[in-house]
Amino acid sequence: MPKSKRDRKVSLTRTPRKGLEAKQALIAELRRCVDTYKYIFVFSVANMRNNKLKDVRNAWKHSRIFFGKNKVMMVALGREPSSEYKENLHKVSKHLRGEVGLLFTNRTRDEVDEWFSKFRELDFARAGNKAPYGVSLDTGPLEQFPHSMEPQLRQLGLPTALKKGVVTLLSDYEVCKEGDVLTPEQARVLKLFGYEMAEFKVTMKFLWNSETGDFQKLVGDTAEEEEEEEEEEDDDDGSNED
Repeated sequence: MPKSKRDRKVSLTRTPRKGLEAKQALIAELRRCVDTYKYIFVFSVANMRNNKLKDVRNAWKHSRIFFGKNKVMMVALGREPSSEYKENLHKVSKHLRGEVGLLFTNRTRDEVDEWFSKFRELDFARAGNKAPYGVSLDTGPLEQFPHSMEPQLRQLGLPTALKKGVVTLLSDYEVCKEGDVLTPEQARVLKLFGYEMAEFKVTMKFLWNSETGDFQKLVGDTAEEEEEEEEEEDDDDGSNED
């Protein structure tokens, strides 16, 4: 009786290593950038949109931008003084949390600040975003929508009906209040009516200088963020004493 293929043993040494190789290649590329560029900026992104970040990359082709894979970037730079690739890079790693990235560049801080302070683009808000202002709709015809859209609008909670083949709002309708955390339905309605509430922007938070090894915090963080960072420093100090 032939053996079942399910019983076949697979050697772990023969499993694909593409994932590991990709991480090793990224680590090597990050370290090459450390050796090549004068400055590393740690930046945060508000209302992340891939197409907007692509625009930034295209405008900064003379530099290198890495976004995502924070843990791999931390390994490349070093998490602690004993493992850091160059002096004070462990301080860069410490701030690689959440929606942040690295900008490797030879442009000065003034040049970076000037460009990124002007680059802000609006987009449609998503569920979970806070509404920066309230939106209300007035009673009356909604001629921008075809009659086939009426059931969808009603399903989203709008008091609509067809009147002589025209989608009509039967009563005033409040889509959201200022400060509301948007639901999927609210976000969809705002998009249908063309309200762009989310502002994509990149904020430079920290700077590392390859020539001096200096690491500095840049202007713009809130007091709350400063307190969080101090707490993290305290935690790190405690762990180093063990």
